[in-house]
Amino acid sequence: MQRLLLPPLKALTGSPCLRFLVLRAAPGAQCGCSWGIRRPLRPGQYSSISEVALQSGKGKVSLPSKAAERVVGRWLLICSGTVAGAVILGGVTRLTESGLSMVDWHLIKEMKPPTSQEEWEAEFQKYQQFPEFKILNHDMTLAEFKFIWYMEYSHRMWGRLVGLAYILPAAYFWRKGWLSRGMKGRVLALCGLVCFQGLLGWYMVKSGLEEKPDSYDIPRVSQYRLAAHLGSALVLYCASLWTSLSLLLPQHKLPETRQLLRLRRFAHGTAGLVFLTALSGAFVAGLDAGLVYNSFPKMGESWIPEDVFTFSPILRNVFENPTMVQFDHRVLGISSVTAITVLYFLSRRIPLPRRTRMAAVTLLALAYTQGSVLFNIFFLIFNFFEGIINIRFEDGANEHC
Repeated sequence: MQRLLLPPLKALTGSPCLRFLVLRAAPGAQCGCSWGIRRPLRPGQYSSISEVALQSGKGKVSLPSKAAERVVGRWLLICSGTVAGAVILGGVTRLTESGLSMVDWHLIKEMKPPTSQEEWEAEFQKYQQFPEFKILNHDMTLAEFKFIWYMEYSHRMWGRLVGLAYILPAAYFWRKGWLSRGMKGRVLALCGLVCFQGLLGWYMVKSGLEEKPDSYDIPRVSQYRLAAHLGSALVLYCASLWTSLSLLLPQHKLPETRQLLRLRRFAHGTAGLVFLTALSGAFVAGLDAGLVYNSFPKMGESWIPEDVFTFSPILRNVFENPTMVQFDHRVLGISSVTAITVLYFLSRRIPLPRRTRMAAVTLLALAYTQGSVLFNIFFLIFNFFEGIINIRFEDGANEHC
């Protein structure tokens, strides 16, 4: 019986009719082929499954082609680069203390900078009504104000460029049908995170514009909002980069050994530790905690300063005590470098693809470069301020004489 039935079934399932032809569902429709012989189709019939999908409107292309995936991957790679540029520009804005120079936020209106003397004076008068000018910059000139204003303006305009780099190509690729169902969800999440990032940035700036009658401290933004702003930018950058590389680079299929699973878990833990270290750096920047102690590895004359637990309750010290914040950042930084070093040596014990080995070496080099560069920058800044203090002291001594 099997010998009699199998050959006809194989011939039927291998027929070009069943593999390629799809008829429009209608009463009394007849197949346009007979036993593998293709006949001319009548008007209204479709020659392929993809044409049916296009005509019905249920999907442009059911699965994106490799070429479309490469285009989408390169687009997300460029987007991750723009986010990295925004983080760097935001750091420069923070160092130049320019973040509070623009005291209002308008999506379209503020894209045009002041052009006339009257417009600049009006902008400067608005800035003079807020605490930063009253307490810190009360002797600032219009020329100095223009510098910090343009720094904040460039940061905001770059943020708008990042938003356009995500949203406009996403809409185009969606319309072209180059995004799979799973990729559509990722792209929507990335575009939503970009919009949230912009709103969070203004929410952060507002915290530095609030009047605090009982405080004569230097006006600064909330360290909590600054950490949230930086953290969301890092999440956006990592998600975009991860998605782009998953589309551009082929996946290596390795046997799931115990050593490989241990390496993967340790890599995930190391990534979380680096992310936590970056967030602690935002607290250091928000509180200007990097200038509290100027010695390393000790803080002053001791390994653990005496004023790390001066606030009450104790948990407040972790987020609001500059000494504790700097101490935590040092510990987390050293822990991150140590974890990356251990990760590198663990990767050497497992046969990994060449690309993975290069990534481990690059990560190790960047970790030690980051530590040494930050250490040198810290001492350059300290020497600069120490020189200013000495100059002022000498000037005061001369005046006294």
